[in-house]
Amino acid sequence: MSEQVIAFDPYALPSDAIKEPPATLFAALRQIGPGIILAGTIVGSGELILTTAIGAKHGFVFLWLILFSCVIKVFVQVELGRYAISSGKPTLGALQDISKYRIIGNTLLIWWFTMMVCTVFQLGGMTGSVGQSLNMAFPQFGNLCANVASSISPGLGGYLSTRAEFPWALVACIVTIGLIYGGSYRRIEGITTFLVVSVTLITVLATLALGFTVYSPNVAQVLNGLTFQIPSDGVADAFAVFGITGVGATELFYYPYWCLEKGYARYVGVNDGSPDWERRARGWIRVMHLDAWSSMVVFTLSTVAFYFMGAAVLHPQNLVPQGSEMIATLSEMYKGPYGAWTQVLFLIGAGAVLFKTLYLACAANSRLTVDFLNLIGLARITTSQERAQKIRLFCCIFPIVALGFYIFQRDPQLMVKFGGMAQAATLPMMAFATMYFRYRKVDQRLKPTLATDILFWIAVIAISIVAAYAVPDALMKFVNSLKA
Repeated sequence: MSEQVIAFDPYALPSDAIKEPPATLFAALRQIGPGIILAGTIVGSGELILTTAIGAKHGFVFLWLILFSCVIKVFVQVELGRYAISSGKPTLGALQDISKYRIIGNTLLIWWFTMMVCTVFQLGGMTGSVGQSLNMAFPQFGNLCANVASSISPGLGGYLSTRAEFPWALVACIVTIGLIYGGSYRRIEGITTFLVVSVTLITVLATLALGFTVYSPNVAQVLNGLTFQIPSDGVADAFAVFGITGVGATELFYYPYWCLEKGYARYVGVNDGSPDWERRARGWIRVMHLDAWSSMVVFTLSTVAFYFMGAAVLHPQNLVPQGSEMIATLSEMYKGPYGAWTQVLFLIGAGAVLFKTLYLACAANSRLTVDFLNLIGLARITTSQERAQKIRLFCCIFPIVALGFYIFQRDPQLMVKFGGMAQAATLPMMAFATMYFRYRKVDQRLKPTLATDILFWIAVIAISIVAAYAVPDALMKFVNSLKA
């Protein structure tokens, strides 16, 4: 990590960092970035596996709900961004200060930490899925590793021969550490922008190309999918659709940190009550809005594209991705319309989609964990150098722990569902905390419009209703799966 990166403290608001907001749309577009990182985190196992599976099961029926879910949750995201920019506080610091009674704030921090551990278990499932995808694409590597291991230890070779995806999962772990260890915000943003744009472009083009195959989507069915409807056998799946698409609990925690590292709060400066501060704050909040809604377009395109592939290709064949055949079934989305030669391309793409989420989540979790330890007093951080060193440490720890979880469990679908359940239970807490920030903490000169407030309330209510149904249902199903 360079000295310049070490010396930079994204949580400080020095007066010499104040910067006027961009005056033109083109200049503002050059300042976006946190949302693209968030889009990279969002489009992962949920979109690739679960969204596609629901399309395969129900066809286009839930298209309207996917669009609604992707759009409505952004209103919660931008309120968190508004508070972070105007106060300079990241998510965990804001939660700790939510009440004068410190026990309430610390309880919310522990809630986050518990959810984070569950999502690292989920990242283990992603690590394993990356390994499975790449092993199916390039099985020679796993066989070579098993043969080499046999020459050293027959027991180890035999172990790897029955777990051929492990070497690829290890590679994913090592590459993750290499990308995020000592990586500055700018480096993460640059890598993520390339990956997000590439994956989105390829997925959308593949979906559009369906129009030239026998799996061309029926226009009437697509339009029917835009009408409000929930089939009697799809109530549980409807709640699942809302829960897994769009911005999730982890992304709501991450976004303010990326906004601060981008520099939005530094550019605004400390709130001195002056008209100049208000003008700067409004300007950079507008940039944040542009960032958030631009990313919404990106992750909505990817999510809808995966849903279309499931509904148009897998649904007519009654193929639903599940169990040990999950990846093989998913590959039929490309193999069916475009031929067997595309299977390897899909497997590489699937690995890239999951890996992208894995490395970004590890990078974000490292930042939040260091902040968490500092806030609860388990680690005292007084300089930006100390913060950077501890972030680097956790950038190594999280990928290794995720790999360890996969070696221990080796059931990616169960691991992803477990992490998703923890996020679903946390999402209402974040929604209500955001509501508190909006009405009690944000400088009222920066309050949003009435229309934005109404949509924000709709998002909070929808999130609460879904969680009230989905969390107990998911918990029951998870317990039953363990008994089976």
